[in-house]
Amino acid sequence: MGRYARKKQHKGDKPLKEKYRTKRKTKDHDQIHEDMKPDKAQKLLNQEIDYDRPGAGQFYCIHCAKYCINEQALKEHFRGKPHKRRIKALQVEPYTQAEADRAAGMGSYIAPKSVDVQTQDNKMQEDIG
Repeated sequence: MGRYARKKQHKGDKPLKEKYRTKRKTKDHDQIHEDMKPDKAQKLLNQEIDYDRPGAGQFYCIHCAKYCINEQALKEHFRGKPHKRRIKALQVEPYTQAEADRAAGMGSYIAPKSVDVQTQDNKMQEDIG
């Protein structure tokens, strides 16, 4: 193997591109925690009809920030692995600026608290509306 061939064995910046890709970027966990607050959740679950969104914007998963085309698709989404992974990830308290300051040496470490996150019910959606 020559010198030129040895140089070409590296991956280059492809892993960095994949890490920071934004084509399928979803909301971060702290943004979803903001959406899960009762007043904002009520607005998201009872949106006005918007024909530009799947299902006219009527079938929305707050935890995944995802629109479904109908109620059956939403129920299947709730049973799926990506939704369950997102629920598990949301059970940790979101990262805050105060925590970043403590990590930088401006205070004592406090372990993140656990947050009780339940999958939204369609009954909850009907009760609010």
